[in-house]
Amino acid sequence: MDPGPLGGARTFDGGPIQATVVLDGDSSCIARARHHAVDFLTRVQSEHGLPVSARAMEVTQLVVSELVTNSQKYAPGPVLMESRIVGDLVEVTVWDSDPTLPVARAAAPGRVGQHGLEIVMALAQGFEVRREPVGKRVTARIALPDDPDGGISGRRPS
Repeated sequence: MDPGPLGGARTFDGGPIQATVVLDGDSSCIARARHHAVDFLTRVQSEHGLPVSARAMEVTQLVVSELVTNSQKYAPGPVLMESRIVGDLVEVTVWDSDPTLPVARAAAPGRVGQHGLEIVMALAQGFEVRREPVGKRVTARIALPDDPDGGISGRRPS
Protein backbone atom coordinates (compact mmCIF):
# COMPACT_ATOMS: atom_id res chain seq x y z
CA MET A 1 0.00 0.00 0.00
CA ASP A 2 1.32 3.44 -0.96
CA PRO A 3 0.41 6.66 0.92
CA GLY A 4 0.63 8.54 -2.36
CA PRO A 5 2.68 11.61 -3.17
CA LEU A 6 2.73 14.22 -0.43
CA GLY A 7 0.09 12.43 1.63
CA GLY A 8 -2.22 12.06 -1.35
CA ALA A 9 -4.71 9.30 -2.07
CA ARG A 10 -3.72 5.91 -0.72
CA THR A 11 -3.44 3.20 -3.26
CA PHE A 12 -3.78 -0.54 -3.15
CA ASP A 13 -2.67 -2.69 -6.07
CA GLY A 14 -1.98 0.48 -8.03
CA GLY A 15 -5.40 2.12 -7.71
CA PRO A 16 -6.78 4.76 -5.36
CA ILE A 17 -9.08 3.73 -2.53
CA GLN A 18 -12.28 5.48 -3.49
CA ALA A 19 -15.90 4.85 -4.32
CA THR A 20 -18.53 6.95 -6.06
CA VAL A 21 -22.29 6.66 -5.90
CA VAL A 22 -24.97 8.51 -7.86
CA LEU A 23 -28.03 9.32 -5.75
CA ASP A 24 -31.29 10.21 -7.45
CA GLY A 25 -32.10 13.09 -5.10
CA ASP A 26 -35.30 11.61 -3.61
CA SER A 27 -35.95 11.38 0.13
CA SER A 28 -34.34 7.92 0.41
CA CYS A 29 -30.98 9.16 -0.94
CA ILE A 30 -29.83 10.39 2.48
CA ALA A 31 -30.10 6.95 4.08
CA ARG A 32 -28.51 5.33 1.01
CA ALA A 33 -25.61 7.79 1.21
CA ARG A 34 -25.01 6.93 4.89
CA HIS A 35 -25.08 3.19 4.09
CA HIS A 36 -22.66 3.75 1.22
CA ALA A 37 -20.26 5.61 3.55
CA VAL A 38 -20.39 2.81 6.16
CA ASP A 39 -19.83 0.15 3.49
CA PHE A 40 -16.88 2.11 2.10
CA LEU A 41 -15.19 2.54 5.50
CA THR A 42 -15.87 -1.10 6.40
CA ARG A 43 -14.14 -2.19 3.17
CA VAL A 44 -11.24 0.21 3.85
CA GLN A 45 -10.76 -1.46 7.21
CA SER A 46 -11.28 -5.10 6.21
CA GLU A 47 -9.75 -5.17 2.72
CA HIS A 48 -6.99 -2.59 3.07
CA GLY A 49 -6.17 -2.89 6.78
CA LEU A 50 -6.48 0.82 7.51
CA PRO A 51 -7.62 1.81 11.00
CA VAL A 52 -11.10 3.33 11.12
CA SER A 53 -12.23 4.36 14.58
CA ALA A 54 -15.83 4.06 15.72
CA ARG A 55 -15.82 7.84 16.04
CA ALA A 56 -14.70 8.22 12.40
CA MET A 57 -17.50 5.90 11.29
CA GLU A 58 -20.12 7.91 13.23
CA VAL A 59 -18.79 11.33 12.25
CA THR A 60 -18.60 10.32 8.58
CA GLN A 61 -22.25 9.21 8.65
CA LEU A 62 -23.30 12.50 10.23
CA VAL A 63 -21.27 14.58 7.76
CA VAL A 64 -22.67 12.59 4.81
CA SER A 65 -26.20 13.08 6.17
CA GLU A 66 -25.77 16.83 6.45
CA LEU A 67 -24.12 17.31 3.05
CA VAL A 68 -26.55 15.10 1.13
CA THR A 69 -29.55 16.61 2.98
CA ASN A 70 -28.47 20.08 1.85
CA SER A 71 -28.06 18.89 -1.74
CA GLN A 72 -31.40 17.11 -1.71
CA LYS A 73 -33.11 20.14 -0.19
CA TYR A 74 -31.64 22.91 -2.37
CA ALA A 75 -30.59 21.37 -5.69
CA PRO A 76 -32.82 19.71 -8.27
CA GLY A 77 -31.79 16.40 -9.72
CA PRO A 78 -29.16 13.83 -8.88
CA VAL A 79 -26.40 14.06 -6.29
CA LEU A 80 -22.96 12.53 -6.76
CA MET A 81 -21.03 11.40 -3.66
CA GLU A 82 -17.41 10.31 -3.68
CA SER A 83 -15.59 8.75 -0.73
CA ARG A 84 -11.81 8.63 -0.93
CA ILE A 85 -8.90 7.87 1.38
CA VAL A 86 -6.28 10.62 1.51
CA GLY A 87 -3.50 9.87 3.98
CA ASP A 88 -5.20 9.11 7.31
CA LEU A 89 -8.40 10.95 6.33
CA VAL A 90 -11.59 9.99 4.56
CA GLU A 91 -12.55 12.68 2.08
CA VAL A 92 -16.27 12.92 1.33
CA THR A 93 -17.23 15.03 -1.68
CA VAL A 94 -20.83 15.78 -2.63
CA TRP A 95 -21.67 17.35 -6.00
CA ASP A 96 -25.04 18.84 -6.85
CA SER A 97 -26.45 21.02 -9.64
CA ASP A 98 -27.04 24.20 -7.60
CA PRO A 99 -24.23 26.75 -8.14
CA THR A 100 -25.11 28.65 -4.94
CA LEU A 101 -22.31 28.17 -2.42
CA PRO A 102 -23.41 27.36 1.14
CA VAL A 103 -22.49 29.78 3.89
CA ALA A 104 -22.10 28.83 7.55
CA ARG A 105 -24.14 31.04 9.83
CA ALA A 106 -22.91 32.37 13.13
CA ALA A 107 -23.78 30.12 16.05
CA ALA A 108 -27.28 30.85 17.35
CA PRO A 109 -28.53 28.45 20.05
CA GLY A 110 -32.11 29.72 19.66
CA ARG A 111 -32.25 29.08 15.91
CA VAL A 112 -34.22 26.00 14.93
CA GLY A 113 -32.60 24.15 12.05
CA GLN A 114 -29.96 25.24 9.55
CA HIS A 115 -27.05 24.13 11.76
CA GLY A 116 -25.81 21.40 9.38
CA LEU A 117 -22.89 23.29 7.90
CA GLU A 118 -21.80 24.45 11.36
CA ILE A 119 -21.79 20.81 12.51
CA VAL A 120 -19.81 19.64 9.49
CA MET A 121 -17.20 22.39 9.89
CA ALA A 122 -16.83 21.69 13.62
CA LEU A 123 -16.24 17.96 13.09
CA ALA A 124 -14.14 17.97 9.92
CA GLN A 125 -10.38 18.37 9.78
CA GLY A 126 -10.82 20.10 6.42
CA PHE A 127 -13.72 21.67 4.56
CA GLU A 128 -13.94 23.26 1.13
CA VAL A 129 -16.59 24.37 -1.33
CA ARG A 130 -15.85 24.78 -5.02
CA ARG A 131 -18.11 26.07 -7.78
CA GLU A 132 -18.03 23.84 -10.87
CA PRO A 133 -19.05 24.60 -14.48
CA VAL A 134 -22.33 22.97 -13.47
CA GLY A 135 -23.22 23.19 -9.78
CA LYS A 136 -20.76 22.87 -6.90
CA ARG A 137 -18.67 20.38 -4.94
CA VAL A 138 -18.58 20.36 -1.15
CA THR A 139 -15.74 18.38 0.43
CA ALA A 140 -15.20 17.44 4.07
CA ARG A 141 -12.17 15.54 5.42
CA ILE A 142 -12.51 13.38 8.52
CA ALA A 143 -9.69 11.70 10.48
CA LEU A 144 -9.82 7.89 10.41
CA PRO A 145 -7.99 7.24 13.71
CA ASP A 146 -8.95 8.80 17.05
CA ASP A 147 -6.70 11.45 18.54
CA PRO A 148 -4.06 9.86 20.80
CA ASP A 149 -5.46 11.72 23.84
CA GLY A 150 -9.03 10.74 22.95
CA GLY A 151 -10.09 14.32 22.25
CA ILE A 152 -12.43 15.22 19.44
CA SER A 153 -10.69 17.32 16.84
CA GLY A 154 -12.05 19.56 14.16
CA ARG A 155 -12.37 23.24 13.48
CA ARG A 156 -15.02 25.77 14.25
CA PRO A 157 -16.69 27.82 11.52
CA SER A 158 -15.30 31.32 11.24
